[in-house]
Amino acid sequence: MGSRGDPGPGTMTERTPLLHYRLSTSVNESEPRCPSPGQAPAQHPGNPRQRSAQQRQPEKLSIFFGVVIPTLLSMFSVVVFLRIGFMVGHSGLYQAIAMLLVAYFIICMTVLSVCAISTNGALDAGGAYYMISRALGPEFGGSIGIMFFLANVCGSALFVLGLVEAIVDTFGVPEDGSLPTSAYQVLPSGYWWSLLYGTGVALLCLLVCLVGAHIYAKATFLIFLVVMFVLGTVFVSFFAVHPRTIVLPGSAAFNPAANGTGPAFPTTANFTGFKLDTLLGNLWADYTVDYTTNTMMTFATVFAVMFNGCTGIMAGSNMSGDLKNPSYSIPRGTITAVIFTFIIYNMLSIMVACSCDRVLLQRDYSFLRDINIWNPFVTVGVYSSTLSAAMSNLIGASRILYALARDDLFGKVLSPAKKTSHSGNPWVSVLLSWFLVQLVLFSGKLNTIASIVTIFFLLVYAAVDLACLALEWASAPNFRPTFRYFTWHTCVLGIVGCVVMMFLINAIYASASIAFMLLLLLLIHYLSPTSSWGYISQALIFHQVRKYLLMLDVRKDHVKFWRPQILLMVSNPRSSVGLIRFTNDIKKSGLYVLGHVQLGDLDTLPSDPLQSQYDSWLSLVDHLNIKSFVNLTLADSVRHGVQHLLFISGLGGMRPNTLILGFYDDRLPQDNLIDPSLSAGQSFGDGKVLGPREYVAIIADAVKMLKNVALARDFNGFDRARVLSPPPSSPGKGAVYVDVWPVNLLRPDSCSYVDTCSLFLLQLACILNMVRAWRRATLRLFLCVEEGRSVRGSKEKLGQLLKELRIKAQVYSVPWDQQVALHWQRQGDEGDYVNSFPSNATRLSDDYLSAVNKLILDSARPAPAVRFLYLPRPPADTSRYATYLEQLELLTRDLGPTLLIHGVTPVITTDL
Repeated sequence: MGSRGDPGPGTMTERTPLLHYRLSTSVNESEPRCPSPGQAPAQHPGNPRQRSAQQRQPEKLSIFFGVVIPTLLSMFSVVVFLRIGFMVGHSGLYQAIAMLLVAYFIICMTVLSVCAISTNGALDAGGAYYMISRALGPEFGGSIGIMFFLANVCGSALFVLGLVEAIVDTFGVPEDGSLPTSAYQVLPSGYWWSLLYGTGVALLCLLVCLVGAHIYAKATFLIFLVVMFVLGTVFVSFFAVHPRTIVLPGSAAFNPAANGTGPAFPTTANFTGFKLDTLLGNLWADYTVDYTTNTMMTFATVFAVMFNGCTGIMAGSNMSGDLKNPSYSIPRGTITAVIFTFIIYNMLSIMVACSCDRVLLQRDYSFLRDINIWNPFVTVGVYSSTLSAAMSNLIGASRILYALARDDLFGKVLSPAKKTSHSGNPWVSVLLSWFLVQLVLFSGKLNTIASIVTIFFLLVYAAVDLACLALEWASAPNFRPTFRYFTWHTCVLGIVGCVVMMFLINAIYASASIAFMLLLLLLIHYLSPTSSWGYISQALIFHQVRKYLLMLDVRKDHVKFWRPQILLMVSNPRSSVGLIRFTNDIKKSGLYVLGHVQLGDLDTLPSDPLQSQYDSWLSLVDHLNIKSFVNLTLADSVRHGVQHLLFISGLGGMRPNTLILGFYDDRLPQDNLIDPSLSAGQSFGDGKVLGPREYVAIIADAVKMLKNVALARDFNGFDRARVLSPPPSSPGKGAVYVDVWPVNLLRPDSCSYVDTCSLFLLQLACILNMVRAWRRATLRLFLCVEEGRSVRGSKEKLGQLLKELRIKAQVYSVPWDQQVALHWQRQGDEGDYVNSFPSNATRLSDDYLSAVNKLILDSARPAPAVRFLYLPRPPADTSRYATYLEQLELLTRDLGPTLLIHGVTPVITTDL
C-alpha cells in the first residue's frame, strides 16, 4: 500500500465472355486532377514574379468541367458503343432494362454515400482514398488506397491494350497470313508488335501526365464533345440509315460447322429499322454461345459484363482538390451524370431492340459502326474514349500514390513519391505508376485482370458505403453532411450490392481481393505510425458501450454470475509490477482499475496536475500488456482519495467490488520497470505519505462500503514466468502450488470454514487456477484441527463442500494444538479477559503469532507460488489499529507472496 516496496494509495468472371470486355471492364475512376501549384517563396505582394506565379496557377474547375464531364466519360467509356447490342441480344429488352435498374440501384446507393461524405467538411486530394482513410482510419484507408491504386494501374494498362487491339483490328495485317481485306491494313501484328504499340501509347500518356494534368483537363471537354458527337450520330443513324443486310464477322475457330460438330452460324443479319416484329423478337431472353469466346452466356455473365459500364461514379469526387466548391459540385455533378447515362443506356437499348434482329445483336458486337451514317465515326469514338480512359487512370493512380506517400502509411517505402515539380505535379508518382502500367502490359491479354480490376473498384465502393455507415452509426455530432438524402439503410444496401456483384463476377477473385485487403490492413496496423485523423472505431465503440452499460442493470445481479471487479491502489508502479500483473490474472474478465492518489489542493494549484500524468499511466498499461483502466484523483489525504475512488470508479453496473492494497511494511522499493520507453522523468509519484492508523482506516472504510479487501505482501519481486517455471531440480520437480488457509488465524477459538470470507478465499484461488498460465498449479487447502475433534469428519465435510462447489483441491489436515495452547496460556494469565472479539485480537501474543507463522511455513513443502490467508475485520476501536497491523505483519513475515483477504459479499453458489 503506502510502503516504498509495495503498491498502495500513495501519491500518485470467370473468363470474359466478350472480346471487347478488355476495352471497358475497368472504369475511368480517377479523372485528371489539376495539381495545386507548389508553395511560392515568400515575397512581397507587389513582386512581379509572385504575380506571374499566381497567374500561372490553374483555375479551379466548375461543376460541369470538374464533375459532370469526367463522370460521364468514365461511365460511358466504350460500353455505349460495344456492349449495348451484346446485352439486348442475349438477355432481351425486358431483362436488359431489369439489369440496368438493378445495376443503377446498386451504384446509386454508393453515390448517396459519396455525396454524404463529400458534403461533410473540406476534401483534399485522393478522392475515395481520402474519404475512406479519414473516416475509417489509416489501416482501412491505406489498404483500400493501395487496391484503388493497383486498380487504376491495371485499368490504365487495360485501356491501353484495348486501344491497341482496336487499332490492330482496323489497321493490322492478319496474323494468320491471309490477305488484307482493306487497303488500310498495313501495321505488322503479333505479340511483340502489340507490346510495342502499347508501349508507345503508354509513353504518350506518360508525356501528358509529366507535362501536367491540366493539359488533359483542358482536353477533357474536347474528348467529351467527340464522344457526344459520335453518340449523336448513333441516334441519328437509327432514323437516317435505311434497312440493310450486314455481313457478320466470322472465324472458323468459333464456328461449330467448320469441324462438323454443330449447325452453321448465319453469315449475315439485318438492320430492319423500326419495326414491331423486330421489337417483339427481342423482348425475351435468348442466351446463346458468345461468338468471341465460344462460352455459353447466362444472366449472371451478361449482368457482370454490363455492370462494368455502370461504374465510374468516383471520377468527380477524385477531383475534389481541383473543384471550386467540392461540397456543392460533387453531389449535383455525380447525380446528374448518373441520371444522364441511365437515360442514354435505356434509350439505346430500346432503339436497338426495335431496329436490329437478334442475330445481328448476338453475332456482331460492333454493329453500331456498320449501321452508322459514316462508319469511322464509331471507330473514332472508341479510340478517343479509350485513350482518355487510359490517361485518366494513369493520372488517377499517380495522385492516389502521392496521397499515400504523403500520409506516410508505408514509411520510407513510398517516400520518393512525395516529390513534386515546381508546379506541384507529383512526377515521381507518375513515373512509378507508368512503370507499373508497363509491367502489366507484358501480360498481353487482360481478360483475367479485367475481372480483378472491376472487383477492386467494387471493393472501393463498398468501403465508401462502409465509411458512411460507420459515420452514421457512430452518431458523432460533427457528422453533419449538407446532403441528407441517405440513411444507414442505403449504406447497407450499397455494401450488400457491391459484395454480391463482386462474387457474381468471380467468386475466387472476390475472395482473394478481400483476403489481400485484410493482409494490407494488418500490415499497416502493425507498421504504420499513429495518425491524427481520428478513429471511427473509437466512436463506434463508445456508442455501443454506452448503450450496453445502460442495459447492465445492477438490480439484476446474481451470485451465479459474480466476478471480481478490482480497484488496485498503486503508489509507485515501478515497485509494483509484480502485483499489477498478478492482479490482472485474478480479475476473470472483470473490471480492473489502477487507482492512484496524489496529495494536493486544487484551490492552490494553477491547473489539474493529473491530466499530464494520464499518458504515462496508459503507457504503463500498454507496456505491461494488461487489461486495465486508470483512475487518478487529487485529495488532501490518501484515505480521502481512496474513498473518492471507491465511490466514483466505474460506471453503471461496472463498479469495483474488491479493493487491493499493498501491504504496509518498511521494505525498500525496487525498480522493476526498467524500460527506456517509460523514462524516469515520467512521474507516477512515490514515497510513504500515510501512517499505519490511516492505512487500517482505509481497510475499515472499504469494509463499511461493502467492498471486499485484499492486502498483498511480498509481491515486489514477483515474476509469474519464473514462479510458474521453477527449475526441475527444485523440490517437487517443477510442481506449482497455490495454498489456501480458509480459517481466521487471529481467532483460534473459531474453526469455521464456510463463512463468507472463507468462501471468498476459495473463489479467488479457484479463479487464479482457471487462468491459462496457472492451470498447471495445484490448489492446496489446509484444515487446522485440534485433538479431540473428528479430523476425518471435518476433512470429509470440507471435501464434500469442494465437490459441490466444483473446486478441485488437495485437502491437508494440520494439527495446531501447540499454537492454540500458547494462545490460551496468555488468556489464563489475564483473568479479567473477556473472550470476545475484538478484544481477542488485542490479546494475541507475539509467541502465538510467530508459532502460527512457523506452522504455515513448515506445513507447505514445497513452498507455494502464492498463499491466500484469511484477513479479519479491523478492530472497532481505532486506537488498536497499530496493534492490528503489527499482528498481521508477524503472521505473514517471510511467507513470500501472500494475499490477506476479507470477503463481505456472497460469491459462490451450488445452484445451477
